Amino acid sequence: MSRPLSKTQNLVAWIAALVAVVILGQTLYFKFTGQPESKYIFEKLGAEPWGRYGSGAVELLAVLLLLSPRTAAIGAVLAMGTMAGAIASHLGPLGVEVQGDGGTLFTLAIVTFVSAAIVAFLRRGTLPVVGARLAR
Repeated sequence: MSRPLSKTQNLVAWIAALVAVVILGQTLYFKFTGQPESKYIFEKLGAEPWGRYGSGAVELLAVLLLLSPRTAAIGAVLAMGTMAGAIASHLGPLGVEVQGDGGTLFTLAIVTFVSAAIVAFLRRGTLPVVGARLAR
């Protein structure tokens, strides 16, 4: 069992979780409704439409898990995984700038990854199997 977070740690964990939730949540609309920007990205990656739907489903699950302190660490790890893929895609075939966005999507992926990493670290004691060891 993990130690409870201090008030400051709990506040930081909630703020970081909400940052990730807002960013991931707003991208779900683009993925699930097949907006042209989202289709372009996944066509360029050779994963349209199933990659778009699959990543959207994982991101939706991450959002839902991030909204509860009991499951936030799991959601954060999922979010980190999907954002690692997004960051790698931007550093590879997509490029940092996608369709003239000035690197906005790349920046949002980094912000989401860092926010999720903060949640995962602060709530690491709640992770199944490894949480007790990581909390020490």
